[in-house]
Amino acid sequence: MIVKIKVTPRASKNEIVGKMADGTVKIKLKAPPVGGKANEELIKFLAEEFGVEKGCVKIIRGKTGRKKTVEII
Repeated sequence: MIVKIKVTPRASKNEIVGKMADGTVKIKLKAPPVGGKANEELIKFLAEEFGVEKGCVKIIRGKTGRKKTVEII
């Protein structure tokens, strides 16, 4: 499954906010966007939400931006 995501770092808690008009999923993360911490937190969060291992979640595009494309196997 391929999912487009818009991440908001430094939130008060990790949560899925909802879908945007173009189908992009908005997610808030507690981690700061420094040193890949937000990406690690996103992978961990999505793995828990979808009930898969962290190795099954891969960021395909957008590793340095807020808009990301993620593959979940």
